Amino acid sequence: MNNIVFVTATGTNVGKTYTSVKLIKALSKKGFSVGAFKPIETGVEGEPKDAKKLLKAVQKHSKIFLDLSPKDITSYTFKLPAAPFVAKGGSHIDIAKIIEDTKKLSSQCDILIIEGAGGLMVPIDAQLFMLDMIKFLDAVPFLVVSSKLGGINECLLSLEKLGTDALWAVNVYEDKKSFNEISKPFYDIYFKKYYIVDKDIKTIAKRIVKRANHSLNQLLI
Repeated sequence: MNNIVFVTATGTNVGKTYTSVKLIKALSKKGFSVGAFKPIETGVEGEPKDAKKLLKAVQKHSKIFLDLSPKDITSYTFKLPAAPFVAKGGSHIDIAKIIEDTKKLSSQCDILIIEGAGGLMVPIDAQLFMLDMIKFLDAVPFLVVSSKLGGINECLLSLEKLGTDALWAVNVYEDKKSFNEISKPFYDIYFKKYYIVDKDIKTIAKRIVKRANHSLNQLLI
C-alpha cells in the first residue's frame, strides 16, 4: 500500500485536518484522484467532524467517494475526547480492520491521505501506538509541527521517532507574530531546509508523491 500518506503531528490541535485538506487540494490540482481516511476519531457525538471535513474536500475536487458518508471513511469513532486507548473503554480496536479498510479505500484512488489521532505516541492499545499504525499500513508519514512555544522540543522528539529524513512542515496559525521571534531562528540554523504548511504546500505535495510511489511521478505536472 505504497500510495498511502499518513498525516501525523507533534500533538493534538496542531493542524492535521487543516493540513490534510490542503494536501487533498494540492494533489488533486496535480491530476491525482485523492481519497481520505480517518481510522480513529474520538470526541464524536453524531457525525465525525474531522472525517466530514476530509470527505468534503475529497468530493469537492474529485468524483470518487461521492457515495460515501463521513462514517464510511472511519473505522472507529468514540464519544470521549481522549486517546483511543482511553476513549474506547471496554471496546476493542482491531488493527486488522483498519488495514482492510485502508486497502479498500486506497484501491479507489491514486493517493489516500490518512489522518491520525493526536501525535505519534498516542496509545491505541496498551502496546500499540499511532507510530505502529503507520508501520502496519506501510504509509509515508508526514509530520505537522506546532509553531507554538515548546514546538521545537516536540518537533525534535517526533523526528527521532520517525527518522531524520522524515517529511515535515510547521503549521503556523495561532502565533503568526511570535513564531518568527521564538522558534524560527532555531529552525533556520538547525535545519538546512524546512517547510511551512501554507507557504510550501505545493512543494510538500510534490515531495510526498515522490516518497509515496515512484510510479506516480509520471503523473506529476
